Amino acid sequence: MKVSALLLSLAVSAAAFSQQSRRETLAKIAAGAAFVPAAANAAAGESPRFSVFGLIGDGTSYSEGAAYGSDQASKLYSPYSVYGEEADSLYDPTNPAINERKKKILVESKVRLGKLDRYISRKEWFNVIDELNRYMYETRGAVAGLASTPNQKEAAADFFKAIEETNLAARLKKQDKCFAAAKSSMEKLDAFTASL
Repeated sequence: MKVSALLLSLAVSAAAFSQQSRRETLAKIAAGAAFVPAAANAAAGESPRFSVFGLIGDGTSYSEGAAYGSDQASKLYSPYSVYGEEADSLYDPTNPAINERKKKILVESKVRLGKLDRYISRKEWFNVIDELNRYMYETRGAVAGLASTPNQKEAAADFFKAIEETNLAARLKKQDKCFAAAKSSMEKLDAFTASL
């Protein structure tokens, strides 16, 4: 709207310096405006559909799961949900392939933790930090998923603390502490895998 008013005032002021009258100039502007597409407006009586937790607004509009099913007549279900109660859910916690995948992650984690000594001896702190950040997220998930007994959960917590100490020592560039923490993290991971 502001742009069209600006163009109109520009055209009118330009007409003052030309040989055309204002009526001719405005007629040309109106003819040109006929080719400009109009803004898309909603039809009369229509409004956007929305639902706020299924309580306020259009109750027939879905709130993309934010209402936890209160605005939907049928039961919510996703085959990818870990909370699905359906028999054909894709996630099955009793599936042995899931635990095997987690154990493979632990094997790869041992390989990556084994690289830390070389990085620490060269004082390549960015590599130590990157190695801990890059794969330890998966390792944390695998360790937490495999820990089922109280002893395993305690061993998992000890391992988490050890890799956090390694990360901190690398960030502070303290070589001796980093060596000790890296060795401790390997020992704690070995102790955890032995408890499985």
